[in-house]
Amino acid sequence: MLYTLFRPLLALLDAEDAHRLAIATLRLLPLHGSSRADGPLATSVAGLAFPNPLGMAAGFDKNAEVPDALLGIGFGFAEVGSITPLPQAGNPRPRLFRLTEDQAVINRMGFNNAGAEAAVERLARRRGRPGIVGINIGANKDSLDRIADYATMARLMAPLASYLAVNVSSPNTPGLRALQDEGALTALLDAVLAARGAKGPPVFLKVAPDLEPADIDAIARIALDKRLGGLIVSNTTISRPPLASAHAGEAGGLSGAPLRDLAQQRLRDFRQATGGAIPLVGVGGVACAQDAWARIRAGASLVQLYSAMAFAGPGIARRIVKELEALMRRDGFATIAEAVGSE
Repeated sequence: MLYTLFRPLLALLDAEDAHRLAIATLRLLPLHGSSRADGPLATSVAGLAFPNPLGMAAGFDKNAEVPDALLGIGFGFAEVGSITPLPQAGNPRPRLFRLTEDQAVINRMGFNNAGAEAAVERLARRRGRPGIVGINIGANKDSLDRIADYATMARLMAPLASYLAVNVSSPNTPGLRALQDEGALTALLDAVLAARGAKGPPVFLKVAPDLEPADIDAIARIALDKRLGGLIVSNTTISRPPLASAHAGEAGGLSGAPLRDLAQQRLRDFRQATGGAIPLVGVGGVACAQDAWARIRAGASLVQLYSAMAFAGPGIARRIVKELEALMRRDGFATIAEAVGSE
């Protein structure tokens, strides 16, 4: 209700300023997650018990400022980051654009964040609190050894993370997506897994939607070989479907409604390539319960969103979760796990 009243005013703000206001507001609210994971939408993935399968994707809470607030507004889990070893300013502003006519966002943020030290301090303060909080890790733009950066982040964040998400799929750090190549990815994951330790949290890999069939097959083989906790499919796209907004020509990664079909297809591709042997997290263009349900039916054990909240407001999580339960019952499934890959 309040968001509906203030939405016209928020639309007048620069997109990044509006985002910072959202973070500041959530920081002020006394919200926290629940320790219960036994409701009708509860599901277990990679050894973790999720109260519901809907999560906030990385990119919203870059500095791990409001994970508990995100859990408190209805998300079943929150993924913070991407966080890099050293603080970095990211790319010059403006770098975040609302494409309202397309219900889409273009960003070229460039892993702007306050760095590992600040994130560790914040995340250490929430030790013992309930709720699943994943930590999305990245490398500094000017790093001379990006694999070493990921290993450093895995070592620092493993004690604080429910899971680690290795982000090699952002289009806004030059050369980063090259780490999805077979040889580089194998070396990277070996380093991350070693730094995480034998008793560390599960490791997820976040991949781009702009992959060729051979890339998908290679990544699937490596993920299975390394026994990853899951694959997050997918990040933003550098492709450009027809768009109506005046910002359509901006450089960066496109997310939101125009990404939906591509992300859905990539999810199906990875489901086929892995034979359903590794959990998948469906993200990209998820804006309603029907989108989330379609992703689950296509093979996603979990689903994430981000851009849709910029247009629908913070009530989107509870709304999707409520409607998702109704869709599950309508189609005759007793649990989310039963529905995964059932299309």
